[in-house]
Amino acid sequence: MDEFIDKYSLMGKFLIAMPILDGDDIFSRSVVYICSHTNRGAMGIIINKPLEKYTFSDLSLQLPLKSYEKLNEVNLYTGGPLEKIRGMVLHSTDYMKEGTIEIADGIAVSSTNEIIADIAFDKGPDDKLVALGYSFWQPQQLENEILNNDWLVIDSDKELLFRTKDAEKWQRALDESGIRMDSFVAITGHS
Repeated sequence: MDEFIDKYSLMGKFLIAMPILDGDDIFSRSVVYICSHTNRGAMGIIINKPLEKYTFSDLSLQLPLKSYEKLNEVNLYTGGPLEKIRGMVLHSTDYMKEGTIEIADGIAVSSTNEIIADIAFDKGPDDKLVALGYSFWQPQQLENEILNNDWLVIDSDKELLFRTKDAEKWQRALDESGIRMDSFVAITGHS
């Protein structure tokens, strides 16, 4: 099984939510970056759902920061339905500290207070996406959802991840897949 996961891992890929998920409050029209995919399940972070009621300054106030400097303001995202108070940072590998995990293609993930503090004082990574919470799938759950046409898988792209407007990420990811939604038919079951 580990050999299969190693060969077919989705780690470092994007998932694009298909129309079948349009009724789901969290995953409707979402793009998820997969941080981990093993025989124990998969973990990812939604990259296109900004939080509106909670700011990076609010998050920074939870840390023991001892400075009166103006804090760097960064957008916060809904990373997924689990542990919504846990800060997760997808970022470029120019910032590598203890607790940072390199995923693929110059992208890493960190969830320490140190990275939040460094971002607050503009000492963090050049590229970053700060999310609260994450998404998790049990073993074989994500694979089954992909077979049921819930998700489309594409290669990740730093430009889409870090520099594309949030409102445009889903459509741009879909465009990169080459799939046209007007020709997509959500069918469950396969021959």
